[in-house]
Amino acid sequence: MNGNGFEEVPHTADVALRVWGHDLAELFVNAARGMTWLLADPDTVAPTVEVPLELDADDAEVLLVTWLGELLYLNERDGLVFTAFTLKQVTPTHLVGQARGGVPKELRTHIKAVTFNEMDIRPAGRGLETMVVFDV
Repeated sequence: MNGNGFEEVPHTADVALRVWGHDLAELFVNAARGMTWLLADPDTVAPTVEVPLELDADDAEVLLVTWLGELLYLNERDGLVFTAFTLKQVTPTHLVGQARGGVPKELRTHIKAVTFNEMDIRPAGRGLETMVVFDV
């Protein structure tokens, strides 16, 4: 375990992170930070771009995949990797916030998609926990 709110776990053919947080907002931020860490060295990213995000979904798992998918889309489209997150509102069906980031010096991993495989946001000793599996 580390103090980052995420850890990489072995997964057949894909890349997986165990993610946790005291509440949904922290879980979502830690999942985004974990995806950033997979994509590039966060220390090489100057946060020069801020993107507002407002997302809706049917439940917390769909919202988490939508959130990470939107950040991944911006990576694919514009080469951006996000390192700072401000979430003003997070409910199981709605998210309002901003992501700040920039273009990294180099990418570590190419992530094709965020999957629902093994995703189940559940109470845990440290608040909430889930697995996030990325198709690489």
